[in-house]
Amino acid sequence: MRRFLLTAVVAVMATGARAADMPDFLRGSLLPPAPPPIADWDGFYVGGQAGYGSSDENFNGATSDMTSALLADTLIEQEMQVSQWNLELGKDSHRAGGFGAFAGYNWQWDDIVVGVEGSYLHADFGGSASATEARRSTLSDGLVHNVTATSQASIAISDMATFRARAGYAFGCFLPYVFGGFALGNADISRSITVQDVENGVALAPLSASDAEHNHLVYGYSAGLGIDYKVAAGLFLRGEWEYTRFTSAVDTSINTVRAGIGYKF
Repeated sequence: MRRFLLTAVVAVMATGARAADMPDFLRGSLLPPAPPPIADWDGFYVGGQAGYGSSDENFNGATSDMTSALLADTLIEQEMQVSQWNLELGKDSHRAGGFGAFAGYNWQWDDIVVGVEGSYLHADFGGSASATEARRSTLSDGLVHNVTATSQASIAISDMATFRARAGYAFGCFLPYVFGGFALGNADISRSITVQDVENGVALAPLSASDAEHNHLVYGYSAGLGIDYKVAAGLFLRGEWEYTRFTSAVDTSINTVRAGIGYKF
């Protein structure tokens, strides 16, 4: 009898030792560990950011309206259609860094987060281009006209703000999100056109026009994606990419990547 009891005690101890080596969810339950708790993103937040990006400017057609007004009722416009010439001003690109701030408000339902946000960036985006085209033709006045048109345009965007709606999915301390909205920019835009007509070898006085707009408000739209990471309490870090397009006399697209730090109250 004592031998039987000793054998039973040894068997129970061996079984306990093997069970101790098993994963927790197999020893106590068949359920896996609970997922990490979802961070609280609901409420108002503010932050600062720094960014780097590139702007692409399309100057083609930037001065065609000025040329048409400048040459209205002239023979070279009526018969040579100078305003329709394809003055290939082309495109330009520029890279720059900037800094700014953001603020917004989130509404959260479990792991779904939606909100509205305003984002501001001060930078130095823009570029310039110029082009010249010459044509020769005998017109109805019987004279040979050698016409040369020279066009120039530039844009400089120093400040831009975007107002967005955004939606994200909270997972633990992470909040990946997408956004879209409209954009405003503060720009300096200058354009000029000069047309020189030479009749049978005699140069006429050149015709020219220019237009400069300082602190001009340009409009557009923006879209992008990013991720917020809750560090502790209300403090969070941010990484983001944003595409912004401004449609004005000079069509401008800006891509920026940004890093920021914020606090949710």
